[in-house]
Amino acid sequence: MATGNRTRKLCSQCNSDDSTFTCNGCHLSLCVKHLDEHRQKLNQEIDLIGKQNDSLREELSQRNIDIQLLAQINTWEKETIGKIQSIAETARVDLKKLTEESKSRLMEMINKLFSELRTSRKNNQFIEDDLHRWTKQIEELKRKLHESSRIELLREDDPTTIIRLIKIKTSEKMGPNQTNSFSKNESRLENKLNKMVPSSISSSGSSTALKKLELSANMNASSSQFNFYPSLTFGFNQSSKNDIRKLFESLMRLAPMDKHGPMSGRCEPQTAQMERFLFEIFGFRNIPGQDIVQGVKSFKLDKPPHYLNPHTEIHFPSNTANSFAMSVQEIIDWQRSYKVYADKNINGMNKEFLRRALQGKGDNGEEAFRMKFVVRISTCPILMEFDAKIISRDLKENWPNRIKLVSVTGIDFAGRKHDINDILYYVTNWREIYEIDRKKDEPALRNERDFRRKTGGPAGELHQKRLLDDLTYMARLRLRACDAEGVQIVVETGIGLGVFSGEHIGVDETVKITSAIAIRAVLEQDGPSYKNICGIVFSLPIIAVETHAIGIGDTFSEFIEHFQEPPYNGPIPVMIADQDMHRLTVAIARQGFVVSQLNPADSHGVFGEYWQNRGPAVEEKLALTTVGLLVQHHLINPHVLDTNNYHLI
Repeated sequence: MATGNRTRKLCSQCNSDDSTFTCNGCHLSLCVKHLDEHRQKLNQEIDLIGKQNDSLREELSQRNIDIQLLAQINTWEKETIGKIQSIAETARVDLKKLTEESKSRLMEMINKLFSELRTSRKNNQFIEDDLHRWTKQIEELKRKLHESSRIELLREDDPTTIIRLIKIKTSEKMGPNQTNSFSKNESRLENKLNKMVPSSISSSGSSTALKKLELSANMNASSSQFNFYPSLTFGFNQSSKNDIRKLFESLMRLAPMDKHGPMSGRCEPQTAQMERFLFEIFGFRNIPGQDIVQGVKSFKLDKPPHYLNPHTEIHFPSNTANSFAMSVQEIIDWQRSYKVYADKNINGMNKEFLRRALQGKGDNGEEAFRMKFVVRISTCPILMEFDAKIISRDLKENWPNRIKLVSVTGIDFAGRKHDINDILYYVTNWREIYEIDRKKDEPALRNERDFRRKTGGPAGELHQKRLLDDLTYMARLRLRACDAEGVQIVVETGIGLGVFSGEHIGVDETVKITSAIAIRAVLEQDGPSYKNICGIVFSLPIIAVETHAIGIGDTFSEFIEHFQEPPYNGPIPVMIADQDMHRLTVAIARQGFVVSQLNPADSHGVFGEYWQNRGPAVEEKLALTTVGLLVQHHLINPHVLDTNNYHLI
């Protein structure tokens, strides 16, 4: 700090000429005494600086993030993310809206063309001009289908922004009247009904051309990114619930039904599967030599559900990864939900009769006929679709508890002694169709069950007023029962298919038409009084798919025609679909609706009845694909025979 100086200098503090030293920092000359004082002063100053440094260190170590600034940053972040999420959600909504609106618009056009082709082909009323016009419509639909798939994501092109905005854009041109572009064709078709097909167009040639158009419409629609199957909706208006509209739109997007699946014929593997499941879990076994009714094996369970631990978890068909899981307690709850609704105005209808009939002990003829006016309903989950694939379910999923099965004994024109009154009451010329048992004055039997038809006999003629009145009563009873049980969406199917609708005696088309007219009338008349029902879905598969065209007289076509003309104006929206009933029902339940599906085929009032006969009937398929045997069969569910569950209305 200081150095000695040979040249004498005076001390800057005391002017002493004693030995002095020069400070290298301040360059002052200082004597020994004042040099020490100067040193002490410098030490004090460095100590002060050190303390200030320590103080700063302590202050810095104790300093935290500014809460207010952090809150502002967090707010900014949330607001920015919120804006981004809002923009993204807007883009998603726009994408979904554009996709669904485009599909709905195209589906309406396709379905209108579909309906026009079917009507024209059925009436054989079309000429070359129509074929040319329809061909142009097909080409226009192809173009619109291609345009509808061209949806782009646009990014904001601003290099000054870090985050670029996005939005959805479609190249499809949407005119104000586009959705109605095909509606004029119906009136045009009516104007041509009286025109003769020119002789230059043969009937077979025209039919072939029309089939090609129908196939083209179906194939081009199904080849797009959307699923397609024939379906139409009716009854939507400004007051219709938006959730039902969205539900029907989602149902239209289901995968088409596999009509050549393993359950399209006999069901040997599925029957064995159900027998094995019941045996392994409940100790199922047939009772040798005993029948419930003729040809229906009796059985018993060694371990019925109420004998088992209610917490036990059961898997159908076995404990595998994709099985349907259910608990014993759930099965017991489903059994307790069993109810019977019967028309009290029918002669002889009482609880004692119902209890006897539900065991298969009702008499042929009058008592069997009485059961046409009885509805059984319970919670009844679905295990498989029509293609026999197991529907996977774990116990956390609640959708199975929203499915109800409505079982009835529909009108039966098969010509069997159990349902003899159906023939005697509805078929006016039965004496001309069947051989007569002179002692009983009724159709003669060719075996223990079936009536013997006359060779070359005429087609059947129906007492149409009786048929319409009774089908109306039956539909009204079914829907009232569903409404009373809290059902929101009713899934119906055609009552009386094939032999049961009288196909073999030529009355099936009349039966289908009458059933459509009957339930439409009920919906229009009773719809305003329903407290729970808010939608009807008709599952009417067109099974003759090998023709690649809509057949004449199929149930789907008949229902479409009779809901179109005159236009259905009931308050309950209706969807008519060429689709698997199970697939529709499960999809509806998964969306949170309480839904019922119809079992139209238990002729003796015993659920499933011939389920072990390996046959292709509807009643057998329902027994093999649902838990119906556990909840609606009197030998398994004790509540079936509890008269406290019977309601005469």
